[in-house]
Amino acid sequence: MISATSAKSARSRRLRSRLERWAVSLSAISLACILPAAGRPLPCVQWCGTWATPAMRGNSQATFTNETLRQIVHTSIGGSRVRIRISNLFGVRPLRIEDVHFALRSSQSSIVAGTDRQLRFGGRTAVVIPRGEAAISDTINFDLPALADVAISFYLPRTAGGITFHSSAHQTSYIATGDVSGDADLSDARKITSYYFLTNVDVQGKHLLGALVTLGASITEGYKATDSANQQWPSVLARRLIDAGMKIGVLNEGISGNRLLVAGAGASAEDRFQRDVLDQPGVRWVIFSDDPINDLGSTRPPPSGDELIAATKHLIAEAHRRHISFFCSTLTPFEGANYWTPREEIAREQFNAFVRSKSSGCDAVIDQDRATQDPEHPNRFLSAFDSGDHLHPNDAGHRAIAEAVNLSIFLHKHDVSGKGDDAKPSPGLHSQSICRCPSVVLVVLAVMRRRNTSL
Repeated sequence: MISATSAKSARSRRLRSRLERWAVSLSAISLACILPAAGRPLPCVQWCGTWATPAMRGNSQATFTNETLRQIVHTSIGGSRVRIRISNLFGVRPLRIEDVHFALRSSQSSIVAGTDRQLRFGGRTAVVIPRGEAAISDTINFDLPALADVAISFYLPRTAGGITFHSSAHQTSYIATGDVSGDADLSDARKITSYYFLTNVDVQGKHLLGALVTLGASITEGYKATDSANQQWPSVLARRLIDAGMKIGVLNEGISGNRLLVAGAGASAEDRFQRDVLDQPGVRWVIFSDDPINDLGSTRPPPSGDELIAATKHLIAEAHRRHISFFCSTLTPFEGANYWTPREEIAREQFNAFVRSKSSGCDAVIDQDRATQDPEHPNRFLSAFDSGDHLHPNDAGHRAIAEAVNLSIFLHKHDVSGKGDDAKPSPGLHSQSICRCPSVVLVVLAVMRRRNTSL
């Protein structure tokens, strides 16, 4: 005859065995969520950025009173669900935003009929954003195409104090009097070429692979590319990715006049790296571009090549700690520009040699230097790519930079462990892009622990 104690023990063993089998099965599911198929990145299952612009501190005298902003942005990837972010990062007082609308743009300030949607924040049509903070809209279902112009409109009753903006949008937007956010056309609006308060548009959708941040200065931002035509190299790269069937968001975080080591126009790349790269939704790759050119040209005395290299290594390490692949760019030639000197040329060539070296730590190299230089005079832009100031590329030069990006780098698993050439590659996943399946496993294991304790 089996005792009650023995029966209880047998039932406990059978239960523990079943829980263990469930845990193993769920662990396998979790790993399937986390690990991509060989040679292909894991789809972005949460939010991915389709458009972004870096926030900057604006003129404290700038105000808006009883006005509607209609700001035009150009998407990279499409999606079926949308949200936006509005920032009061540099405000000195709370910012009130009302009557926010999202629609496809047809031309100028007009929207496509039937696409207008009002956005809410916590279920409300108005939101007050505390100083130094940001607000993310409620999610809406919206069939947002890739490479589309979007009109985002909101009403500002009154602003005062510091403004959060991006000074050089290279895109025309509009201001109109009164609350006209829902109007199909702002016929009496005046034009502006800066972004105010709006910093992000994010999407969810099928087969999205993640977001690429392009971090740099005026070349990345698009200075000297044709305005309102999406000819800056990050936009050209976004088109190449879509044409290749690769659903990767491209987030342009360039600031004209920005520097790597010290603040200039905006915080230095080192200081803004967390906000403008690591915290971007769905980020899995970053291309670091032209900031060091401004360190060489506008800092006196200019930094050495060693200082630029040390700071770049720090950014690489920060990206790798977050499992983000870091793609380095060589610095484009700028002999003939008003701040070029032979000393700065030596530092540029030293930096480029570091980027091209196998020991750099870069996960890939975009050789902007060789893509744009004059073969007869390697320290200068090829005349066909020179905007005229010998520092910034024209539209053709921007295309040359975008075409220098080998798209296969987005398909490879890179060594982001920081352990050198002998380390095994690990998948370049950002924490926001990973499935949350393992929490179920933890519940099962917790039950197992409690059962074991009672035995």
